[in-house]
Amino acid sequence: MKHPRLSPEIEGLPIEITFAPRLWAQGGKLVVGNIPRGREVHAATFLRQRRIVLDVGLKSRPAELQRILLHELFHFAWLRLGNPKRRSFENLLRREMGERVRGELGWSSERLKTGLSRQDSTLRTGRWREYACESFCDTAAWLFSHARSHDEFTLSTAGRAGRRNWFEEMQLTVRISV
Repeated sequence: MKHPRLSPEIEGLPIEITFAPRLWAQGGKLVVGNIPRGREVHAATFLRQRRIVLDVGLKSRPAELQRILLHELFHFAWLRLGNPKRRSFENLLRREMGERVRGELGWSSERLKTGLSRQDSTLRTGRWREYACESFCDTAAWLFSHARSHDEFTLSTAGRAGRRNWFEEMQLTVRISV
């Protein structure tokens, strides 16, 4: 059940949302087509172009479309969140790692989390910052979508409570603008 205080206000300039078949990420670029190259993805966001591309197969899966679209929209929110709030979320992730909290709230953050070292967090490497962003977006999608269960929701109950609390605190002081 959603917490009554969690209701993001999303505002901003228009974002173009399109659909394409068979999406692959390869070398930091989106590849569209039938020939598998790179890593299969469900969506891609282009912040500067204010554009989101979703896999056409999501049209037949409304709940998954909602979850993935929310994740992609929150990439815009992460960009505008500001360093203090981003660092606050990173500190939450560091506490989880220190407490050996396993799991995540989406495949994109889970994949990145498993490849992190302790040094990544300490040095705020590119891998760490990418993980923090994906974790933020996966957490937002978990909170604001209608999905209450999913194979990708592997974060513990305590971890989920900490994430929910962080979002509640941020919602009291910030409107998320995309």
